[in-house]
Amino acid sequence: MKKNQKGKILNIKTAAKDTIKLEFSTSLKEICPGQFVSILIPNKTLRRPFSVADFNYDNDSGIITVLFKLKGDGTNYLKSLKIGDNIDYLAPLGNCFTLPDAGKKALLIGAGIGIAPMLYLKKILNGNGIENFLISGFKDKEEAVEGSDRTVIGGSVLDNIQTLIDDFKPDIIYSCGPKIVLRLVCELAEKNGLKAEIAMEKVMACGIGVCRGCVIKLKDISEDGFGVKNASVCADGPVFNGAEVIWE
Repeated sequence: MKKNQKGKILNIKTAAKDTIKLEFSTSLKEICPGQFVSILIPNKTLRRPFSVADFNYDNDSGIITVLFKLKGDGTNYLKSLKIGDNIDYLAPLGNCFTLPDAGKKALLIGAGIGIAPMLYLKKILNGNGIENFLISGFKDKEEAVEGSDRTVIGGSVLDNIQTLIDDFKPDIIYSCGPKIVLRLVCELAEKNGLKAEIAMEKVMACGIGVCRGCVIKLKDISEDGFGVKNASVCADGPVFNGAEVIWE
């Protein structure tokens, strides 16, 4: 259940060019891959949402890790925090990736800062003995975040991805990144007869599905065929079955 949390900054450092890795304490005992936190920024009306890039709980204490790009006042405020500073956030928010059955193989695709939830998902898959392969893409070498099995610099992370699918033979694809990447991932999954679960990136105002500012359209499948229904990325997602998303 989501709830307001208070924690302290445990570590903050540069993970790559204009990319910050922030770790803070939590009383939560569990967060699943795909979920996110929404952090309060003083003197700003809206909280800032960030995918969970890692989570650890041990000896009655938890640690949440997020990655974020420096984009404006909110993220620059977070960068200015020091170890020991207080932090106010809502967590856990959103839904989770569905883990594959034992013996299945998973292909993970992260584009840019979309690598964040892929890193945590990879950790969980490894812990459950699920064979996986994480490929990530960045504009240049300086922006690359560590943790992938293969990193693509420049171009598109989806270049030659069909060859990877042919060689690795995954049973499911997971992805997070810009809309264009997710759309192409879903097209590739459909072409290869694979399920795709995608974590969508969207500007989220409230983070709990009240303002309806992050609505997308999904296929509403019924006995009469399929229509269209609205879904909030923050409350109904951010993880969706790629085959159900209507791309606009």
